[in-house]
Amino acid sequence: MTTTPAVASRRIHVPLPDRGYLVHIGPGVRHSLAEVVAGIGARRVAVVTARPPEWTPDPGVPSLVVPARDGERDKSLAWVEELCARFAEFGLSRSDAVVSCGGGTTTDAVGLAAALYHRGVPVIHLPTSLLAQVDASVGGKTAVNLPQGKNLVGAYWQPSAVLCDTDYLQTLPPRELTNGLGEIARCHFIGAGDLRGLPLHEQIAASVALKASVVAADERDAGPRHLLNYGHTLGHALERATDFALRHGEAVAVGTVFAGRLAGALGRIGTARVMEHTAVVEGYGLPVRLPAEVHTAALISLMRLDKKATDGLTFVLDGPRGAELVRDVPEHVVAATLEAMPREPGGHA
Repeated sequence: MTTTPAVASRRIHVPLPDRGYLVHIGPGVRHSLAEVVAGIGARRVAVVTARPPEWTPDPGVPSLVVPARDGERDKSLAWVEELCARFAEFGLSRSDAVVSCGGGTTTDAVGLAAALYHRGVPVIHLPTSLLAQVDASVGGKTAVNLPQGKNLVGAYWQPSAVLCDTDYLQTLPPRELTNGLGEIARCHFIGAGDLRGLPLHEQIAASVALKASVVAADERDAGPRHLLNYGHTLGHALERATDFALRHGEAVAVGTVFAGRLAGALGRIGTARVMEHTAVVEGYGLPVRLPAEVHTAALISLMRLDKKATDGLTFVLDGPRGAELVRDVPEHVVAATLEAMPREPGGHA
């Protein structure tokens, strides 16, 4: 009889001055929550959870449990305000802590609430989706959406710890698991190398290690951290244009293919490298076509709202020196590249 070898947990340090923290990756690491809470000296905890009680670990101190609203439509200032009101009713102080347990929209909204409440209380993230484990829970970016665009209101607030329990991934539906691969696929083009074929926990660890190194070099998006937005400019626009029917990782996957095509159209990379973008994304089982219903003009308008767009249309693009921020990309080139993208049946420009 053969047995599956046990997967050892990994710890990756995010080395920030005075506020560095560990990302714990592996099966069962959620059960270390009480130890982490004790380590930061919190006397009480507010736990905002999208998971049932049996998947929400005991923080080891008196706690308030708040059911999360896990989803882009509820990632709003109104939800942050409600969370802060619940914290105040519970009497949460600056010596206490907040815990998020859910997907990326939960870590985003709860992280922002923690950043704002009492001008900042410690937060511990327990990301339960693959997307949140490889990206949303690490790095300290917190934000909510406005009707005008995604993640337009936020703050930088680093967590005290992140517990990426891979047992949570066994509970995900297939589409949600594939969705998380979108962030892993884009890592191929920003320095992680080819992660295809590695066990999932190793792909997570490599993605987190890459993000940790980038965040350590540029916590507040002054330069190198823009690399993490590879594929996200179009990706965020696609989420909004489809009213979030296209999920974040799926949208980033299509955005990654587009980034390769746009880099090729600008003469930054050759045909083989353009085709590599499609091959990598397809290799993860992710979409490579634009949705049928989206219009080019609408996508360009949404991309102008992107946080990086201080000088016209701005993208992170591959090139001879690797990926870098490219500002003021001509609109006609962007439009032509979008119109040349393959579309799902029935598409239009």
